[in-house]
Amino acid sequence: MKTFIVGIGGMTNSGKTTLTCRLQPLLPCCSVISQDSFFKPESEVAVDENGFKQYDVLDALDMEAMMRRVYSWLKNPKRSQTSVQEYATAIPSDDQDGAHVHILIVEGFLLYNYKPLEEVFNRRYFLTVPYEECKRRRSTRIYEPPDPSGYFDGHVWPMYLKNRSEMQEVAQNIVYLDGTKSEEGILSQVYDDIKRELEKLKVIPESPTSHHRLLQLRKQ
Repeated sequence: MKTFIVGIGGMTNSGKTTLTCRLQPLLPCCSVISQDSFFKPESEVAVDENGFKQYDVLDALDMEAMMRRVYSWLKNPKRSQTSVQEYATAIPSDDQDGAHVHILIVEGFLLYNYKPLEEVFNRRYFLTVPYEECKRRRSTRIYEPPDPSGYFDGHVWPMYLKNRSEMQEVAQNIVYLDGTKSEEGILSQVYDDIKRELEKLKVIPESPTSHHRLLQLRKQ
């Protein structure tokens, strides 16, 4: 059974979830795992000397549980669909022998800093936006618990810079995406890139339905 794992990483409010939600329906046999689902309880998240909760670090996440989910999917993508998001596009009816590729999108902000996870990806994307735009987007979001005053400049942005520097030491072959571009433009770029990668494996990821959807998006 062929598998292909796509990482959609990026800084906070860069458009990761939006891209994932729009990409998944275009790919057959595609499931999604979100890193945000693996945050530890608030009581287990460390606090720094400024009183800021340290959510933007690997220790705030149960990465072992996340890897168990990924490995479970790798072992049996069909059976694992009940433990991750349902397939947005059905498994082809002629997939009795597992000839079709099964695709997993893993979405999150610290995908490539954790070596066991970084090693499973076939394709890695990373969305970025400038400081001012990131701060503006963050200010429009409602978080639970809410961001305390000064949290973005005192924790979020410094940790992003630190995490990105560490990521670049660990991960290779990352495709960087400009998160300020249109949603349709980013989607088209990533979809076309994944299609080319799968064609190298002699796997065509396109169905008439997904082709029609993408044509509609490009006309918008």
